[in-house]
Amino acid sequence: MSVSAAEAAEYHSKDFDWETLRQEIETDPSLTYHLLPFVSPQPQQQVSKDPIKAWQSFHIQHSSGKFFKERRYLLKEFPELVSCGDDSKVLEVGCGNGSTALPILRNETLQRAKEFVVASNVALVEHRFCPFYCDFATTGFPKWLACDYCRENFGEKNPNCISDVREERTLETDSLSMGERSSCIGGVDFITLIFTLSAVPFQIMPTALRECFSVLKPGGMLLFRDYGLYDMTMLRFEADQRVGFREYTRSDGTHSYFFCLDTVRNLFICAGFIELEIEYCCVKSVNRRNGKSMKRVWVHGKFQKPA
Repeated sequence: MSVSAAEAAEYHSKDFDWETLRQEIETDPSLTYHLLPFVSPQPQQQVSKDPIKAWQSFHIQHSSGKFFKERRYLLKEFPELVSCGDDSKVLEVGCGNGSTALPILRNETLQRAKEFVVASNVALVEHRFCPFYCDFATTGFPKWLACDYCRENFGEKNPNCISDVREERTLETDSLSMGERSSCIGGVDFITLIFTLSAVPFQIMPTALRECFSVLKPGGMLLFRDYGLYDMTMLRFEADQRVGFREYTRSDGTHSYFFCLDTVRNLFICAGFIELEIEYCCVKSVNRRNGKSMKRVWVHGKFQKPA
């Protein structure tokens, strides 16, 4: 690895203590509104943008690829993606512009993701990267990913389904041909859920995680990272931007939830997962334009489907 690449991959996760930050936030009178129970407004008072259109507009606005940096730290935080076998299948939920897929493949949002990945010259990318549209929290994943039989009988080979990546490579892998298949690929070995669950309304998060659980092979892992409680971006929201307890909507209509460890733990365990790791990542960075220090908080987790 070159010096520049090594610097880009450098990552710190324990720059400050989360408990100390919590005490600072919870004793600051100006931030009290973040801690209060949320009272839902009357239906006639609710004015919100279409979340799908809001996210589409967001990614169109940031479609140049400069807004989202390639997440080179992922392979350090999730070394399982490096040590897994060549035939392992990885499902990235919410690929955005491909900033998570690219480091994994190296060793409009969907169209832009495909363009960025193809332009990266990653070897045999056309056979290793298959983007598709899906609202996993409401309509579920497509049946070609894991059919009903496989979801209910993982471990038993279905002769009508493709259970090996090498078999799959003889077929076209664009999303249209995949969607037209009568067979499935037999589920996945890994799922990455990176800054995606926070964009899902809290009340349907359990359904979203159960759907992830259903397409994961027994013994498979879900690798999680998302916004943590008292992250700097949470504290920037005004009181009138709250849409739930620890839930906010941005001015562009996009949604964000901020997780504490107990909430993440409960969501995943209730969906059937086994907890392997869960912790706060506390990163201090400096805004290059104004020199101000920023305290970022993310939740890092690894969860496994029972074998």
